[in-house]
Amino acid sequence: MSSTPAAAEPSSTERRGGPSTEVARHEGDRGTTTIDDNVVAKIVAIAAREVNGVASLGGAVSGAIADVVGRIRGDEHRTAGVGVEVGTRQAAADLTLTVQYPATIQEVASSVRQNVIDRVEELTGLEVVEVNIAVTDLRFGDEDDEGAEEERRVE
Repeated sequence: MSSTPAAAEPSSTERRGGPSTEVARHEGDRGTTTIDDNVVAKIVAIAAREVNGVASLGGAVSGAIADVVGRIRGDEHRTAGVGVEVGTRQAAADLTLTVQYPATIQEVASSVRQNVIDRVEELTGLEVVEVNIAVTDLRFGDEDDEGAEEERRVE
């Protein structure tokens, strides 16, 4: 995407009314299709969660906030821990995630990267040029029971 849009055609950010939302634009013989960056972010989040070994997306703070928002809006729409850049023909994604112990971190990251690329390219037609993954935590099986009464050592 060039930094100066052609005079006859406004840039995607001008069409959307602000610089914060990018869209992919596909023109055909019978019309134009645009794909908002939020749509791509949702695809990335769903694709990452499909991989075995991914405990959650986002860091500790963003994960806690996402849990609250997820209860209000629904878990299927959570994009905490996901950042995307969307151009007219290409997309890039940045993910922050927690891996479930004892999964191999490199294998989980590689599987997430491939699944994100496959899903985004399949569903949007955009070329995925980069998927960066930051593993920020490791979740153990007993952490799923947070808030449960702690086992006492003595009576």
